[in-house]
Amino acid sequence: MLTLAKHSLGTGDRFGRQAAAQLSAFISARNQGIHLVPVWNKSNREHTFIGSEPAAVRAAANRAVVELGWSEPYYVDADHINIDTVDRFIAPSDFFTIDVAHFIGAAPEVGAVEAFVSRHPELSRESGATTSAITAIATKYLAATAEAGRIYRHIAARKGEGNFITEVSMDETDSPQTPTELLVILAALADERIPLQTIAPKFTGQFNKGVDYVGNLEQFAREFRDDLSAVAIAVNRYGLPANLKLSIHSGSDKFSLYPIMAAALAETGAGLHVKTAGTTWLEELIGLAEGGGEGLAAVKAIYGKAWAQRETLCQPYATVIDIDFARLPDPAAFADWPSDHVLAAIRHDPACPAFDPNVRQLLHVGFKIAAKMGTEYLRLLDEFQPSVSRNVTDNIFRRHILPLWSPVFKRS
Repeated sequence: MLTLAKHSLGTGDRFGRQAAAQLSAFISARNQGIHLVPVWNKSNREHTFIGSEPAAVRAAANRAVVELGWSEPYYVDADHINIDTVDRFIAPSDFFTIDVAHFIGAAPEVGAVEAFVSRHPELSRESGATTSAITAIATKYLAATAEAGRIYRHIAARKGEGNFITEVSMDETDSPQTPTELLVILAALADERIPLQTIAPKFTGQFNKGVDYVGNLEQFAREFRDDLSAVAIAVNRYGLPANLKLSIHSGSDKFSLYPIMAAALAETGAGLHVKTAGTTWLEELIGLAEGGGEGLAAVKAIYGKAWAQRETLCQPYATVIDIDFARLPDPAAFADWPSDHVLAAIRHDPACPAFDPNVRQLLHVGFKIAAKMGTEYLRLLDEFQPSVSRNVTDNIFRRHILPLWSPVFKRS
């Protein structure tokens, strides 16, 4: 069976030009004794917006691996797929993130809850929850876990058991899952005989795209440790794969959480998968703005069009962004900003007084504007590739890998 290593990082590449720059960050990490597995992820939604095909992600990853001589494992993730979208990902992908968040709260099959609760009397003992509480949790989540089983079996029938890594995602929903709910979910997924290697619950607080965590850090720290414990219990109790680990979605730029997670991982020996996505697209914009000339002009034009279409662009990401439209700079004013002002607004440096999370988040969801530019945008990426690549690599390595995993590998 393909087995995901203890620590892995998912990277998104909207336009398929930055795989080598991304992989360079993993090589820099490896040179410092930090061994992470790269996972290139791209969702059906993003492919639809860009007009790309899943096979292109595999091709870009393969090219980067050959170009840089990477000899360790790597994977291509069919991110946030469901039964309606999975088939186009079957051939090129070897990692599948099964998203069943929309089935949370749906009615389970008749008798399923009673059978589950009868089958798992240990859940009350392990969690301290009452039988009625376990029943309520099962009622809420069993339809979702059953759907995950259906999708898993659909993939396995086509790729073969053991030929892919399975993640189940329940993060794109309004309510976070408690550690007790996570334990019930894992028991139900084990009942579905899914060889689950990562699980992506929704945590308390806001995991908005491309900006830092918003929420109570002490509460997150308690919840994260309790979730690690729930995973460990599920592995021991239900025979789930020994490498099962938490997956943090929208994990990029959660700078305030990295020390908390690093301390918990170092102390427990647990693994972690973190997904980043649109930050590489933002680093492309930063590289273009840094280059000046046509690059800077393109960034200003993209912002202006994104501002004009802000409501439409933001709607698909409503649960994972928080933009104060009233505080967005007027496009005419933005167009007059010098390069260093644009860079300060977009680059995620919380210590910089000119950093603007509203601008950054709008541009994060504004990649569809660049997609409509077609070959012109790709030409700019090629022309400004040195500055773009430098920023892509530095962002992943210095801002993400080092603060999150350096303490873990030093401890080990």
